[in-house]
Parts: sequence; structure tokens; C-alpha cells
Amino acid sequence: MTIVVTAATGQLGRLVIQDLLAKGVTPGDIVAGGRNPEKLSELAASGVRVQTVDYDQPQTLAAAFDGADRVLFVSGSEPGRRIPQHKNVIDAAKAAKVGLIAYTGIANAGTTTMKLASDHLATEAALKASGLPTVLLRHGWYFENYTAQIPVYLEQGAVTGAAGGGRISAATRADFAGADVAALLNAGGGEVYEMGGDESFTLSELAAEVSRQTGKPVVYNDVPTDTFAEILAGVGLPAPLPQILADVDRAIRDGELHVGTGDLSRLLGRPTTSLEDAVRAAL
Repeated sequence: MTIVVTAATGQLGRLVIQDLLAKGVTPGDIVAGGRNPEKLSELAASGVRVQTVDYDQPQTLAAAFDGADRVLFVSGSEPGRRIPQHKNVIDAAKAAKVGLIAYTGIANAGTTTMKLASDHLATEAALKASGLPTVLLRHGWYFENYTAQIPVYLEQGAVTGAAGGGRISAATRADFAGADVAALLNAGGGEVYEMGGDESFTLSELAAEVSRQTGKPVVYNDVPTDTFAEILAGVGLPAPLPQILADVDRAIRDGELHVGTGDLSRLLGRPTTSLEDAVRAAL
């Protein structure tokens, strides 16, 4: 069985490849695709097939998908450009008659109002229209979105956001990658997985955990959505990211990144990483 993983040069894609290999998938049955395949030289040395996969270049998609039984379609990283890019991926997969395509979307895609979800909803609609056997892997928020900022929290003595007391069902990228692999290997098509951590938390609880483990005072500073967007723009994030990320916090406040299905831990076959362990691993 030939398995193609797109965006294999990214953090999630690399973890997926590692998990496939750990589960005993023959390296030669894996195609690792990325815009810069030279970054995948270690995988190539292990026997994984490495190919250029660029969502803006349909010819690379056609070559990578030729003979593919299953494709893990990792969503693009450029909001605003993803719809045409994702259409190229779906068109190429359909033309290649791939056996199954699994797409990494966003949690609660069918109900959320967050701006970040619009590209994912359009992609899900295009997948449905394609007639391809499809699995929807709706990811919640990554712990790393927060733990990577711990040095900033410690410097400022605060986690700043606009999420109020909204709860977040986060998990690590490794958790999501493991679940993606389980679905990719075992799903038959038509499944929709709403994936989030077993234990949700608020940003106040995140601040308290960072403070507890470091012994330094860290509080949660809640601000209005527009103010948070201005703060993000002020630290140099390019448009439209400040507005998109501030809207994510608005959605958290409204309960849109809380996931209570248990799908993630069921796919993993174990509990998801806790907030305590995620913070500890980042220190």
C-alpha cells in the first residue's frame, strides 16, 4: 500500500512519517512530499520516497499521487491562499484515483464561526463534491501554540489574550499525528473525527500552570478582541494574522475550541497529553 504524506517538511508531517515508520510501514511504501524535498534527505536515506509536492504546482501533485492508495492531505499554512491550493490537491487526487484521502481540518468545522475555519469548510465541501473516499481529521488547537511562547509569558509575567474563561481542548502535535496515522491506516472513508485533548483548560489555568512549574508569577491578562488584534499587530505579525488569531480567542471565549468527543484518545489508544506534561516538556 502506497501512502503519500503532503507537507512532510512541516512539523506535523514529519511526526506523521515518524509514526508510520514506528508502526512498521515499509519505508518504500511511504511518499514524503514537500516544497523543499532537500529538507527530507534523512528520510530519503532511510528508504522513504521523497518527492516535490507544491500545492501551487499541480504537476508535482500529479506525480506524487500517481499510484497512491492513501493520501494524508495536510492543510496549507497560508490563510487566504488555501482554497485554490487545496482545490489543486483535490483535483490531482481525483485524477489519480487515490483510494482514500484524509484531510487535516479544524475542530468543530461544521459549527464554528471563527474566520480561520472558512478555508477548511470550503475544502471539506470540495472533498465531498469530488466523490473521493474521504476522512475528515478535524484538529483542535496545538499545545505548542502556547508552550512555544512560555519565554514571553515569563518575561512579561502574563499570558495575554481575549479568550475570557473559554475552555480549550488542546493536544500536542505528536498526539494529533499519532491519531492521523491510526485513521489513515484503518479508516474506510466517510469518517469524521472531532479531535481534542481529554482535559480542557482556560488561559487562566495555563498561566497558573506555567507559574506553578517555573516558580515565577504569571497571570492571565484578558483584553477585548480588537485590543488583542492591535497587540498582535504591534509585535510584528503581518496582516491578516492579527485579526485571525484574535478571532480564534473570540471563538475560544464562545466555546468553539472545546471538544468533548474523545475521538483523539480513542484513535491514539491512550490518554492525550495533559497541560501539566506539555508545559513540563517545554521548559
